[in-house]
Amino acid sequence: MSKAPSTFKRFVEVGRVVLVSKKDSEDDGKLAVITEIIDANRAIIDGPVTGVARQPLAYKYMILTPLVVKELPRAAGTPTVKKYFEKADIAAKWAQSSWAKKRQASKARKEANDFQRFEIMLLKKQRRRMLGAAAKKVSV
Repeated sequence: MSKAPSTFKRFVEVGRVVLVSKKDSEDDGKLAVITEIIDANRAIIDGPVTGVARQPLAYKYMILTPLVVKELPRAAGTPTVKKYFEKADIAAKWAQSSWAKKRQASKARKEANDFQRFEIMLLKKQRRRMLGAAAKKVSV
């Protein structure tokens, strides 16, 4: 009997890049790498490039990303994690992902002041007028 292929792709594994989602923490929204699995509820993470200190963290505070640091040895120290992280160019891959771009856009919207929101409204009105005029020309 052959096994059916699994649709689940993101497993908790050594080398898996995670996004820390612990509210009221200085590490919230930063990338880290799982370096060792403690038990069914926690793993040791380390993010020397992104500023996340080596620490045990519960899985409920991690979001597994599709990125993996290949060939990272188990229980690797901080310098080793940094070397493999940079070798795999994880930061650039993350920055190019649509997930990271959406998070960045959301952050920019949250941090916009009243005047910036007003300018965005005017630009949207201008775009609607241009698209409406173009649609009118095509339909006539």
